[in-house]
Formats: sequence, structure tokens, C-alpha cells
Amino acid sequence: MNATLTPPPAPNYPRPLVPKWTVAEFHHMAGMGWFSGRRPFLLDGVIMEQGPMNPTHATGLGLVDAALRAAFGAGWLFRCQTPLVVDDHNDPFPDFAVVRGSPRDFATAHPATAALVVEVSDTTLQLDLTEKAERYATAGVTDYWVLDLTARELIVLRDPQPLPIGLGATAYRTRLTFRVGDHVSPLAVPTTVVAVAELLP
Repeated sequence: MNATLTPPPAPNYPRPLVPKWTVAEFHHMAGMGWFSGRRPFLLDGVIMEQGPMNPTHATGLGLVDAALRAAFGAGWLFRCQTPLVVDDHNDPFPDFAVVRGSPRDFATAHPATAALVVEVSDTTLQLDLTEKAERYATAGVTDYWVLDLTARELIVLRDPQPLPIGLGATAYRTRLTFRVGDHVSPLAVPTTVVAVAELLP
């Protein structure tokens, strides 16, 4: 008689839980030196890490800094790779954020939104256009720029709107692409223009 061996049922072990860190815990760990020499950020309670910064990315940051300082002028604070606390579980740590005010306005708490956020992208383009974009839209950032170093273009996301009821998120409805030779005006200072060529290394 032929017999068929049937494997025993797989044990129904509970799936391991991934810890969901708060911003306070994330900042406490950073303050203790856990991330020394690294570039972490927090998305939905998950600690993620950017790779080492290459010279092109660093140059892009410097060019964005110079161009936006010239465009915005006085009365604005220019924050490069510093926290932006969207909510209790999100600190996407943007490459560049422009907020209204002065340094002393944030002596006891990091800003929760910005007039403009810029991410300088080479290896992180997909993340910057999806998960980070959703966090910035939810935080009320009305003007979000992604500088794509590979394609040499500037992607501008605007008009954040809540997604259908039940999803509990917000997304940008407008997406514009600017290339070398184009100019763009920040929403917060519409009378000024920034040349895309000035932002690209």
C-alpha cells in the first residue's frame, strides 16, 4: 500500500512585533550617542538610515542653501538636516527646511511644519516622493521640492489634501517638474524666482 506523508501543521507562533519608536525616544537615543557618525531619521516609528553623504549631495545642499537664503531674505530660518517633528512617530529629518522666525523661537521645541521643505535626492528618490512626501503633506507643508540629482530636475509637490476617509493620511495633488533653464517661485515668497540651474551641482 502506498502512503502519502503529510507534513505536520506549522506551529502558530505569534509574529514578532517591530518596536514603534516615538520621536522623544528617537531623540533620546541620538542624545546618548547611539547614532554617532550616522544619519538616521524616523518614519512611522521605524528608525531608518541614509547612507554616507557623497560630494555631489553635499554640494547640492550648499547650493540649495545659498539660493533659498537669497530668495527668502530676512525673517526666515534656514534649517539644514535638523529635526522636523511631524507627529509623535515621525521626524523625517529633511535635508533643508525654511520656517518663519528666528533660532530662539525653537530653543525648546523643534518646528512641526515649514513653509518649504527640500530633499536632495540621489539614492532616496522613491522614498522622498512617497513616504516622506506623505509625512510632509500631513504636516501641512504646502511647498515640497525634491531635487533629483540623477535626472537633473526639480520636482515640486503642492496642494496637500486629505486622502479618502479611513486612510488617515494626506497627499499632494499637484506635481510639477522643472529642468535646467526653468525657474520656480516658492509659494511663501511668490515675487522671487529661483533658477533650477542654481540648485544643481
